[in-house]
Amino acid sequence: MRAFSTLLDRLVLTPSRNGKLKLLSDYFATTPDPDRGYALAVLAGTLDLKSVKPAMLKELVLERMDPVLFGYSYDYVGDLAETISLVWDQDRGEAAERAEPRLSAVVERMQSLSRLQVRAAVRDLLDQLDVSGRFAFLKLVTGGLRIGVSARLAKQALAEMAGKDVTEIETLWHGLEPPYESLFAWLEDRADKPLLATPAIFHSVMLSNPVTEGDLDGLDPGDYAAEWKWDGIRVQLSHHGGTRRLYSRSGDDISGAFPDIIDAVAFEGVIDGELLVGGTSRSNQPTRTFSDLQQRLNRKTVTAKMLSDYPVFIRAYDLLFDGVTDLRGEAFLDRRARLATIIESERPERFDLSPLIAFESWDELDRLRHNPPDPVIEGVMIKRKDSIYQAGRAKGPWYKWKKQPLNVDAVLLYAQRGHGKRSSYYSDFTFAVWKGEPGEGELVPVGKAYFGFTDQELEILDRYVRNNTVDRFGPVRAIRAEPDHGFVVEVAFEGLNRSTRHKSGVAMRFPRIARLRQDKLPRDADRLETLLKLFD
Repeated sequence: MRAFSTLLDRLVLTPSRNGKLKLLSDYFATTPDPDRGYALAVLAGTLDLKSVKPAMLKELVLERMDPVLFGYSYDYVGDLAETISLVWDQDRGEAAERAEPRLSAVVERMQSLSRLQVRAAVRDLLDQLDVSGRFAFLKLVTGGLRIGVSARLAKQALAEMAGKDVTEIETLWHGLEPPYESLFAWLEDRADKPLLATPAIFHSVMLSNPVTEGDLDGLDPGDYAAEWKWDGIRVQLSHHGGTRRLYSRSGDDISGAFPDIIDAVAFEGVIDGELLVGGTSRSNQPTRTFSDLQQRLNRKTVTAKMLSDYPVFIRAYDLLFDGVTDLRGEAFLDRRARLATIIESERPERFDLSPLIAFESWDELDRLRHNPPDPVIEGVMIKRKDSIYQAGRAKGPWYKWKKQPLNVDAVLLYAQRGHGKRSSYYSDFTFAVWKGEPGEGELVPVGKAYFGFTDQELEILDRYVRNNTVDRFGPVRAIRAEPDHGFVVEVAFEGLNRSTRHKSGVAMRFPRIARLRQDKLPRDADRLETLLKLFD
């Protein structure tokens, strides 16, 4: 457990991607099985453990600590796992005599527990571990690492450790299970490449680069095809040997949430596309918003009513495999021609083909992206007609050209401490706009953002929160926000959803703080009516 807790501590304090990669590859190379396999599963989010709720952890620590003192400690630290790891009281002499367990022993013990045994086991393990070990253990059982490491980065570290291509690892990934001993044996040339448990595997997706100033200069529009960029989620549908799987762009298996798609598949092969709610162009029904799609996401099962209320379909972009024939080395337009034939034979309410956009110049395409024919469109995709399908984000073949983000001036309303490097700063902000008659209205929340500002701007925001707190709700601070006293920020966002959780009735999509508007008073911030007009 000590090696894993040391790894987490160092990852939290290492900001650079290359630094994190070096830490991970060194850990995987020097840590024995099965510990490193379980660590990999934790980092990649594939470890299945008995859930430990924050409420239970608070109850355990309050058995040994005054609740007021714990409240002050939690408010200061800002992270529950870190607070408990620091304040946990134990018999130091007894703890020193007990050997710290290995990560694999902790994982296997937690996996073997019944629901009634979890509380006592957590207490016992907290007694056995030191401060770093307790922090790592609590992050492990609550599932909230927040250390800046994605599953893709962990796989990249494996590739660097072994000198392999990361796409090979991603191709194997869904056919393997923790603690991945067969994977490590192959990476270290101690065994042959593992055999896949399912033929319907995930293949690394091809990604695009955003268009920046000058990117299109000198490029011939005639060499490129354009499609609309739809506001759903990127998916990969795979069907081989009677096995059907639906994956997200990051390789997560989401088949359980979309049985209507899985049951409808007739072709064999692999399709790349966008998952949307509503009706296909072939069924002549309107496409619905991302907020409708969210009703189906992150569910292991769905009800019959949900299937009826939120019907989904795939708008197909590309064809990776036609049966067992690998098409990724063929040109985009050739792959698309074969894809069109397949889609024609599939059920029209579940599949359609992403239409191409006719354009002759980049200026014409620019005008089209700002005035799309459907509100569910968020821009255009630009693809070289002769581009092969290659995993990752190659520069040149594919571009995404999104609509310009929308901007409003909003007032900071609440703040909460961040995590990792930001655990000592108030860096998560809820902001609001005015509702009601000018001069008599109220501020209603419309979104939350925790990025977009520089480190220097974070210092300014944090100082303002500390000096202008008017109330506290656990770790959340309410900030003074009045017509003539408050903090205004310019918020950039890419769309709106209807929301029953927000008093305003709306929620922003992908909001970020674009600028600090210390030159403005809160009374000059935008009004809810401005946002509501966007729905029209």
